[in-house]
Amino acid sequence: MDFNLLTPITIGFFTAFIMGPVFWVLLETSITKGFRAAVAFDLGVMFADVCFIAVCYFGSIQLLEAEQNKQGLFVLGGTILLVYGIFSFINRNKKNKKQPKIKNFKENYLGLAAKGFLLNILNVGVFIFWGGVLIVSSPTSGKSFTSFVLFFSIVILSYFITDLLKISVANRFKSLLTGKGIVIVNSIISLILIISGIVLIIKGS
Repeated sequence: MDFNLLTPITIGFFTAFIMGPVFWVLLETSITKGFRAAVAFDLGVMFADVCFIAVCYFGSIQLLEAEQNKQGLFVLGGTILLVYGIFSFINRNKKNKKQPKIKNFKENYLGLAAKGFLLNILNVGVFIFWGGVLIVSSPTSGKSFTSFVLFFSIVILSYFITDLLKISVANRFKSLLTGKGIVIVNSIISLILIISGIVLIIKGS
């Protein structure tokens, strides 16, 4: 392992708190259908993320392996994170007001997993986000395919564990996940993305 273990863990943790349709549906699924149903939904989401990461990797592997492109990759990745952070910050109030509603109908766990997969795979913003993460992390995740798989396995595992914690507390601390509280959390995460993007752009300049 030729990377700092804290790096993929941190990426996975903060990724779990990026607000979007999946975030709200995951919490609502936990509240309305229970822990196991939410886990099934989340597994579908994770599978879509794995697909996105694989497409990004195999589509850009030649670019990532070029040593002379590292500065450009930092600038590109930083720009993606910066734009994504600004967009999230501008829309933080809209996301809070327009929470997706889950219809009252019976679904098995496979159906919930499929629902999570489709909701995530159809979100182009998620694909762009993972592309940015892959580009930004390429200098630290290692050049070998084994290092890449290990790095992003830790990212996804950290992401999943954090989601499990979110699912567990959804019912008990429901009031903290709505209203002004969620806007504050969303603002903090967006600002972190913006600052990280600026730092990376400066580093690559």
